[in-house]
Amino acid sequence: MNKIHIVSNRLPLSINKEGSDYKLTPSVGGLATGMRSIYREYGGKWIGWPGIAENDLTPADEKAIEEKLVGEACLAVHLDKEEINLYYEGFSNNVIWPLFHYFAQFIEYNPAYWDAYKEVNRKFADKALETLEDGDTIWIHDYQLMLVPEMIKTAKPKVTIGFFLHIPFPSFEVFRTLPWRTELIRGMLGSDLIGFHTYDYERHFFSSVRRLLGYEISFNQIHLEDRIVMADAFPMGIDYDKFAIKASEIVQKPVQERSDLHRELEKYFHLSPDRKLILSIDRLDYTKGIPNRIRAFESFLEKYPQFQNEVTLIMLVVPSRDSVEQYRLLKSEVDELVGRINGRFGSVNYTPVWYFYRSLPFENLIELYSTCDVALITPVRDGMNLVAKEYIASRVNQSGVIIISEMAGVAQEMGEAIVINPNNEEQIADSIYQALTMPMEEQKSRMNFLQKRIKRYDVFKWSSEFLKSLRKIEAIQQTFFAKRITPSIQDELVDRFQKAKKRAIFLDYDGTLVSFKNDPQAAKPDEELHNLISNLTSDERNIVTIISGRDRDTLQNWLGKHHVNLIVEHGVWLKNIGGDWQMIDNINSNWKPEIRPLMENFVDRTPGTFIEEKNYSLVWHYRKAEPDQGEQRANQLKDELRNLIANHNLEIMEGNKVIEVKAGGINKGIAAMRFIKDENFDCLVAMGDDWTDEYMFRELPEDSITIKVGMKKTAAAYKVESVAAIRKLLKVLGEKETAKSV
Repeated sequence: MNKIHIVSNRLPLSINKEGSDYKLTPSVGGLATGMRSIYREYGGKWIGWPGIAENDLTPADEKAIEEKLVGEACLAVHLDKEEINLYYEGFSNNVIWPLFHYFAQFIEYNPAYWDAYKEVNRKFADKALETLEDGDTIWIHDYQLMLVPEMIKTAKPKVTIGFFLHIPFPSFEVFRTLPWRTELIRGMLGSDLIGFHTYDYERHFFSSVRRLLGYEISFNQIHLEDRIVMADAFPMGIDYDKFAIKASEIVQKPVQERSDLHRELEKYFHLSPDRKLILSIDRLDYTKGIPNRIRAFESFLEKYPQFQNEVTLIMLVVPSRDSVEQYRLLKSEVDELVGRINGRFGSVNYTPVWYFYRSLPFENLIELYSTCDVALITPVRDGMNLVAKEYIASRVNQSGVIIISEMAGVAQEMGEAIVINPNNEEQIADSIYQALTMPMEEQKSRMNFLQKRIKRYDVFKWSSEFLKSLRKIEAIQQTFFAKRITPSIQDELVDRFQKAKKRAIFLDYDGTLVSFKNDPQAAKPDEELHNLISNLTSDERNIVTIISGRDRDTLQNWLGKHHVNLIVEHGVWLKNIGGDWQMIDNINSNWKPEIRPLMENFVDRTPGTFIEEKNYSLVWHYRKAEPDQGEQRANQLKDELRNLIANHNLEIMEGNKVIEVKAGGINKGIAAMRFIKDENFDCLVAMGDDWTDEYMFRELPEDSITIKVGMKKTAAAYKVESVAAIRKLLKVLGEKETAKSV
């Protein structure tokens, strides 16, 4: 069985020195919980940083740690203090974190950070490559390691790679500000499957891929030159049963066995039975919206004075990055706000805000989840937010209300929660009132739906669904690669070709013989292409036909010197070798004045587009347009054209970034079949890249050698990845003696 390996910034355990020995303690986080069983079950390794700077370890210490890690099936990537500072604190947390959370004002564009990020990502990739074998699967996690997928795929293309981003992916308008944006996208595209928490993040990623790299995206599949990458949304879950079971245990505990915190809460309720508690739990971070939340609670107490002395906000803020200035300022602001509210509304017997600046043990967290009537979760931007799910799992009596920010990924799974805008303090205040006054029957009804949903899609379901999708993309790639021309297949095709006495060769031009250009007139044949065509035509057994959507003047100027036939405008015009241009069918262009104004309207409204007029067709080009707008306008144009051509014998053809209107009943397939009619060819070859060539692939006899450029679905018998691959094959076919693949 092929192995599954995990790569993350940190290993799923903490390492502490006790005397002369080291003790390993398993982590309790969601990722560690969800992944632990997977890599062990499939005999893989977990690769990550052990959490101790290399400078603080002697060679003996490193050896001792690595020996301990063997038993945990873990491999350590050792980092020194400078690497940690530049790669982790620098690029990861001072560039990617604020950018991806829309806090551009906190970004530090330091080239040294980027250099360290690349070097450390290489360290992680190299460590993984030490254990990876062909056929293995590796799952890479989060924003610290966005370059690792490409590094591994380049070295081991037969490894299946998954990547999951645990934070938001920003809109293109934000992402484009990053100097190293293209490198990060290419790094992620080394994966076979890319996972996000929500469809919004997936959509933003697709937009950046289109605009930066120009790849075609069909549904959720990105078509690269040589393979397909799939992206999808997988909302991360929690270990639901762990929280539910612990909450049930705590509720049933005898008073004498309860923790100090639990007894303090019980005492609080004993003194004031009607007292309501609102819970706020967050790591100290500017993305969490903590000051907004406190001010909203203050507004609530002002607007609904009847709840003064009756409602307490329990704020647990977990320390984070205390040495960073933004975080120190945030901590100071939170302290001041809490002090102000407690001073303004508090009394000897009432503290409006209970403020804890520390982390709490798991059992204490469950006690808070179980006791508090409302969970107030209002981040200004959050990839998922598992606190909301943990609160739901801990409500064993199904009471309680969640107020959740619409900017948290988890909000999309929580239609029954009260969803708010985290910047609207008045709305938050009103939502607190709604939550506190919600009838118990309604609370239980909402909580019942939430619990069923969160329980069903827990962290184990999340990980299994991701792995299932990895298997799916493997199958998709195998289907697409099934027609790929391998060295052995090339040998067979060359052998067939060389044995034939009379060969017809049909070659599309754009996207097949030359790569696409923003300016169609810039796609002139280069010296290499001229030589390839000359070599093919020098063999009297070859009858070469260039069959293209181009106009006749352009192809005549570019290729007229060669001993080739020319079929242009998708089959309207034919020029035999040494002959004159002739129209294959009697057609007219008197429809153009009716169609042109519509296309001109779309040119006016879509910057970067233009109209190309051929003898018997009109073409709207949108390759230079902004990608998303271009696709949208293309769909609109097609819809409007369908109505306009309903009573005409016209066809709409969609090529690569073009919409073409031409006379109906004429296409490359019909033209090719007419050309070979009554001819005794014993080998037919056709090469093309887009759906206009599919007519040719379908019409030609079944034993023809039909070749598609690109990895898309096709009626062709074979596929190659690129123009370069087609040229390489044509070079082999142009050689006089039988050529074998190398």
